[in-house]
Amino acid sequence: MLFVTEKAKERIEDLIVEKNYSPAHFVRVSVKGGGCSGLSYNMDFDDKMEADDQLFEDKGIKLVTDLRSFLYLVNTSLDFSEGLNGKGFHFVNPNASRTCACGESFSV
Repeated sequence: MLFVTEKAKERIEDLIVEKNYSPAHFVRVSVKGGGCSGLSYNMDFDDKMEADDQLFEDKGIKLVTDLRSFLYLVNTSLDFSEGLNGKGFHFVNPNASRTCACGESFSV
């Protein structure tokens, strides 16, 4: 399962309205090789499902990931912060054994 915090939910809903996305759009999250810790997160809006996609819904937000990425993202929460330490989305991943200081890459 993938999860979304209340703050992330609110920001995603705001972005959907700002960008004028259709109800068919969802949040696509994935993991790519790269970053200072070896793996990095990717997040975008999409409206096309692929054959190996896994769909999750939390708090009314649809989250989609490919099967390979899901293996790294099991039980991960998508959060949003407006704090002094940086504004934006970030992932709270219980599978990460190490994360970089910026929080955009990790290793398992």
